[in-house]
Amino acid sequence: MENQRKSDYGLIGLAVMGENLALNIANHGWQVSVYNRTVPGIEEGVVQRFMEGPAKNKNICGYTDLKDFVLSIERPRKIMMMIRAGKPVDSVINELFPLLSPGDIIIDGGNSNYEDTNRRVVKAEEQGLLFVGSGVSGGEEGALHGPSIMPGGSEGAWQHVKPILQSIAAKAEDGTPCCQWVGPQGSGHFVKMIHNGIEYGDMQLISEAYWVMKNMGGMTNEEMADVFDEWNHGKLQSYLIEITAKILRHKDKDGQVLIDHILDAAGQKGTGKWSVINAMNLGMPLGLIGSAVFERSLSSDKQTRVAAAKLFPRTVRKSDLPRKTLIDHTFASLYASKLVSYAQGFSVLQKASDEFNWNLDMGSIARMWRGGCIIRSVFLNDIASAYEADEKPRQLLLAPYFAKEIGQLLNGWNSLVANAAIECVPVPAFSSALNYFYSLTSENLPANMIQAQRDFFGAHTFERKDQERGKFFHEDWTGHGGATQSGTYNV
Repeated sequence: MENQRKSDYGLIGLAVMGENLALNIANHGWQVSVYNRTVPGIEEGVVQRFMEGPAKNKNICGYTDLKDFVLSIERPRKIMMMIRAGKPVDSVINELFPLLSPGDIIIDGGNSNYEDTNRRVVKAEEQGLLFVGSGVSGGEEGALHGPSIMPGGSEGAWQHVKPILQSIAAKAEDGTPCCQWVGPQGSGHFVKMIHNGIEYGDMQLISEAYWVMKNMGGMTNEEMADVFDEWNHGKLQSYLIEITAKILRHKDKDGQVLIDHILDAAGQKGTGKWSVINAMNLGMPLGLIGSAVFERSLSSDKQTRVAAAKLFPRTVRKSDLPRKTLIDHTFASLYASKLVSYAQGFSVLQKASDEFNWNLDMGSIARMWRGGCIIRSVFLNDIASAYEADEKPRQLLLAPYFAKEIGQLLNGWNSLVANAAIECVPVPAFSSALNYFYSLTSENLPANMIQAQRDFFGAHTFERKDQERGKFFHEDWTGHGGATQSGTYNV
């Protein structure tokens, strides 16, 4: 489609997220050009269908030729890719480079690995271009009505993309756009990766709360929906709690509650796994999110679980706890475990910030997640306030507000995890969070035995309580060992 006026923005990729972002941009008064890579026999006619359908009579110009698409955009061009991460992104970038002018901006809005974004920022800047790696969260609805947007990369790009990105982003209750500059290199995609890891954790925790109430409480879907609705008007208020209540009430075309007919085999696209891998690379514990990732993997092996259940049959009986007590303990476990999940996630972000010299603003990140994104929740304001206090918390759970909250939740949390074990109901994320809390708050841990074992079989040395930190010793445990010792290092 020809248009005399140049477009303000370009968007490549017309799958669900790309289509809705294009409509969002146009709805906010910007003219946008769109383009979709054509795969013969698979994706032919995508642009035409979009232009004749959702984009009809909108301030949107559709193109099937990449060069024409690029020429239709006002300089410095701002071109956003909403395409599959990995090789497709590099392929499109390589096609774009010869068509762009110095100062033009490429934005990758997909779920790319932050290390790929690091590389692409350098490559683009070598060409005289600017590159932005931006996390975009909110799903189909968020893309259309306002997502959370987490841009990072070439800092010079921010002044050019800021007006558009902040206009289309979700707005928090105080009117602040849920889009701020994150930092250099691949920091935007790293923040989105941790966001997705926390999302994995939240979903697993909510599923465990549902499973406890269903099995230990003998509650109906409608009764559980009422509980989630009630929780959504208090400290657990969040998008995922809200949709859980709706899911529990939803009936299919045959009038049956759909949740009872969905196979218990969860899928995943990789960002949760990346979160855990990168936390391990940074030497940071991310156990709750790790449990959530591994539970999805275990759930997908339905055939093995069916066979194992026959080998170890058990009947889950209703708990002897009064229903209100069980619900209260489930609330305590869910809320406390969510706090642990966010605390672990923000600790990884802080370590990455220190390691890569990104200077991430934790309060700003928490505020960006208050609207639009999947993990938006009411206590993100409290997280932001903790990081914006004069004395920054070394660990989020040690901030005064959260320490007080955990203290009030601990008895119910303990009770629920213990009772679930007695009743043979799996709550791996609740348990992981609780054990992390007890390890974090233990002055002494059994790691002294681990160090002794490492030194015994591998001469890896150890520190002593009665000596200064950083001074290492090796013991001749057998009486006939040598004096040679291994170097000390942490991976």
